[in-house]
Amino acid sequence: HHMVSTITGKLRENRSTIDLLRGSFPGGSITGAPKLRSMEIIEELEPHRRGIYCGAIGYISSDGNMDTNIAIRTILHKDQKMYFYAGGGIVYDSEVNAEYQETFDKATAMMQVLNQGRQYAQGR
Repeated sequence: HHMVSTITGKLRENRSTIDLLRGSFPGGSITGAPKLRSMEIIEELEPHRRGIYCGAIGYISSDGNMDTNIAIRTILHKDQKMYFYAGGGIVYDSEVNAEYQETFDKATAMMQVLNQGRQYAQGR
């Protein structure tokens, strides 16, 4: 289960919806805290860019309203291949083996979705 937050407000005259989006991502629930140092560590440790994973999916309407979410359970189709990411949250009392297993559990769920899609497509 993940937290859902609905945030409302009025932007300053000199700020745009895009400014708000840029300032909000990546989400603190993804990077950890302190946010800037956590982002530096992620950059140092991860061998590739995350792409859409942990980014934003949503819309910005012509009147400036916005509705977005953090893309954590997302499958990307590119060059005839399917990609997804799975991760776990590391906090002060994390248990290494439990976090490692959580990553496999999430990946297994994504693989099941892909397999169901393949089976459906083959049945057509």
